[in-house]
Amino acid sequence: MSTAQVKQQFGENAAFYLTHAPHAQGKSLERLVTLTEPQPDWHVLDVATGGGHVAYTFAPHVARVWATDVTEEMLAQVRGEAAKRKFGNIRTAYAKAEMLPFEDASFDLVTCRIAPHHFDSISAFLAETARVLKPDGTLAIVDNVVPAGSVGDYVNAFERFRDPSHLRAWTVEEWQAALAQAGFAIAHGEELFKRMVLATWANRHDATMRAFLRSMLTEMTPGVAEFFDVQDAGSEKLSFRLAEALFVAKRTPAA
Repeated sequence: MSTAQVKQQFGENAAFYLTHAPHAQGKSLERLVTLTEPQPDWHVLDVATGGGHVAYTFAPHVARVWATDVTEEMLAQVRGEAAKRKFGNIRTAYAKAEMLPFEDASFDLVTCRIAPHHFDSISAFLAETARVLKPDGTLAIVDNVVPAGSVGDYVNAFERFRDPSHLRAWTVEEWQAALAQAGFAIAHGEELFKRMVLATWANRHDATMRAFLRSMLTEMTPGVAEFFDVQDAGSEKLSFRLAEALFVAKRTPAA
């Protein structure tokens, strides 16, 4: 999917991401603050901010939050919501995750939540993150993860049918290797699970696509079934499970 298509996809659904429960809520928001222990003098960068939920969460704890995104509609939502919540320390900027418009060693903390699976290059994003972080800076990432092998391929295909801007969710092991390659030492890692109701998760699609996605959740191999842990399969309350990994990593001196 091209950058233009990603902009169109998220631009048309900007308001959705402001209120969508897995983005606006979720265990990972609280965990990010608890694990990073933000300080009053910190400058924070939230990459691919979407609805701005990480920015709003950190704003009361730090001096400044920069929220970046490739979608102007998203940034407009963030500016409006920040003003509504009276967060005068939030700033927005248009930026691709792989090309951040900030000077070297500018930030104490970089965050990115439920977004890297949309990026053209996660490795390039990590390299940019290492560049803009201060030598003792912290990176905090949350993103969807999948099992290795054919089960992960199935989960990624399922996600992509629903959202063509979904490129590929990585495995935990891929994240660990990429973080090390980019010069980060993982201080904390954990896996979180979130339950999605299909009717809500796929509500942007017509009945044909919703039926197709339902079929992918009811006709699958045992390995996929174990991952999705489908409940209420015969009703409109059908739900399934997805996994997220949360990493807090420190920039190493050589990065």
